[in-house]
Amino acid sequence: MKNEVLLERRLTAILAAHVVGYGRLMGTDEAGTLAALKRHRREFVEPKIAEHKGRVVKLAGDGMLVEFSSVVNAVACAAEIQRGMLSRNEGLPRSRRIELRIGVHLGDVIVEDGDIFGDGVNVAARLEGLADPSGIAVSASVRDQVGSRLNLDFVEKGEFSLKNIAPSIRVYTVAFGDTSRQEAGPEEPRVDRGYELSIAVLPFTNMSHDPEQEYFSDGITEDIITDLSKISRLHVVARNTVFTYKGKAVKVKQIAHELGVRYILEGSVRKAGERVRITGQLIDAQTGGHLWADRYDRDLTDIFAIQDEITHAIVNQLKIKLLPEEKKAIESDPTTSVEAYTYYLRGRQFSHAWTRAYMLLARRMFLKAVELDPNYARAYAGIADCECAIRDWHEKDFPLESILAMSARALALDPNLAEAHASRGMALHQSGQSEEAGLELRQALALDPSLYEANFHYGRYLFMQGRFTEAVEFFKRAAEIRPDDYLSPIHLMSCYRSLGIETERRRWARIGIERAERALEEHPENSGPAHRGALALAHLGEAERAKEWAARALAIDPDDLVAQYNLACVYSLVGEGERALDLLEAVVPQSSHYHLLWFQQDSDLDAIRDHPRFCALLHGDCAAATAP
Repeated sequence: MKNEVLLERRLTAILAAHVVGYGRLMGTDEAGTLAALKRHRREFVEPKIAEHKGRVVKLAGDGMLVEFSSVVNAVACAAEIQRGMLSRNEGLPRSRRIELRIGVHLGDVIVEDGDIFGDGVNVAARLEGLADPSGIAVSASVRDQVGSRLNLDFVEKGEFSLKNIAPSIRVYTVAFGDTSRQEAGPEEPRVDRGYELSIAVLPFTNMSHDPEQEYFSDGITEDIITDLSKISRLHVVARNTVFTYKGKAVKVKQIAHELGVRYILEGSVRKAGERVRITGQLIDAQTGGHLWADRYDRDLTDIFAIQDEITHAIVNQLKIKLLPEEKKAIESDPTTSVEAYTYYLRGRQFSHAWTRAYMLLARRMFLKAVELDPNYARAYAGIADCECAIRDWHEKDFPLESILAMSARALALDPNLAEAHASRGMALHQSGQSEEAGLELRQALALDPSLYEANFHYGRYLFMQGRFTEAVEFFKRAAEIRPDDYLSPIHLMSCYRSLGIETERRRWARIGIERAERALEEHPENSGPAHRGALALAHLGEAERAKEWAARALAIDPDDLVAQYNLACVYSLVGEGERALDLLEAVVPQSSHYHLLWFQQDSDLDAIRDHPRFCALLHGDCAAATAP
């Protein structure tokens, strides 16, 4: 008779915790983050676990796994940890806060050499991914066991299909019973505790009666936001958040409450020939009173002086004492050429469309800007951004050396230009220099955490490394920064598919489709929303509608490599493998080494992965591309 090894099994409560934004924190201040994390664990988290009779099973740099014999103790410990961390973070700016997500599950585990394994552990880890920052997500088994024994309420989040877990799990979030930390009521705007003052700059209204001048009024708004963001004592709502209110008739007090700010700046811009008229008014949302208002009728060449005067007027009204370096930063104009500035603003507007044709047009605008002002750092960064985006699929158009030269020129003029670090990082990533790319992308995030390109590119960087949970954070941030962004929701859909969280995969697919539809209405000549929307529809199982969108994308731009690849994925997902392979045959010979590796691991192509044509086409080319 063979000797059988009997595995120890037990029913236990498992707590999984993860540090929110660990990669961003480490990129900003590696030594400080590690020191703070160790201090929180030593002084607070581990004593709380011991107090509730828990056992730390394992520690990772960004998280921990803990076992409790009592599920009530596990949830009580989680709640006390989250309350305590809120207190320990109080007064710190968001960029330095150590926040946790926690998941708790009651389930069966296998015990071996002090470690625990099995579905119970997997479920707890998946629950942690569903928790909000500083929040707790629990399974129905935990909620049923705890009942009313703790001063906590449970809010149903829904039923989730988790990767490699059957059946689906009903998930609840914990609502703390402590009312001392409740937010202020609807009549009082909430102010971020990390700042003394807070303001939102609403999009200035274009009064030129020419829609083509919209880019100019938007640019004025963005630059005022940028200048105010240089003031350390002032919390300024990000550009892309306030732009969701553009063109909407909303009361100032309502906007202030929704954005959690005390002050609102609004205004208008009228540009006519060589003259410009700008109005502005600063409102205290708590009282509804106007603190300041002014009108500037000037020559267009005075545009930078007007922006400086508006910024200083706000500083004076809010009684902010500027630090010497802040005063210098605000008064340093990015260019002295109004014509170069105008070309730069138009280029920035074109670059948001994110297709090769628009990126080439944007690049022409940026090139004209540096021709007019050879010391315009932001314009050089704009060129690098465009070349990087185009090189993503058309590697031969702009070699790595071209992008590095442009980003180096921008950084020589302004070493703290986040856009230049972001494009440099993405180019290095495309060229296989992963470690160097990560450093550049993290530097971009450290300089400007609200830069869309830095968040989106770093999300892709993490996705390509299989770090899907981390990638989710940056794609979510990118989607939040630009409410018109349909790219990030599609990537989130893929992340959640890889993580096996079906409900979130479908939710982000629907968000991607909604945003793509709006983008198609605004720019029917752009194939991007059509082929990416088609991919999301295929993920939702809407085959006929996906194929309709696919046909539209090809009709708009039949030679777009990105469209052809995404539509190959669409036809693979809807079961039309030969059509998918036909498209891939057109794409692969023109694709970069970077994308050939991407194709090999893309789960959207799983249905055709064993097809002889796929193996000959892709694996053969990849083998050749990776040969020494």
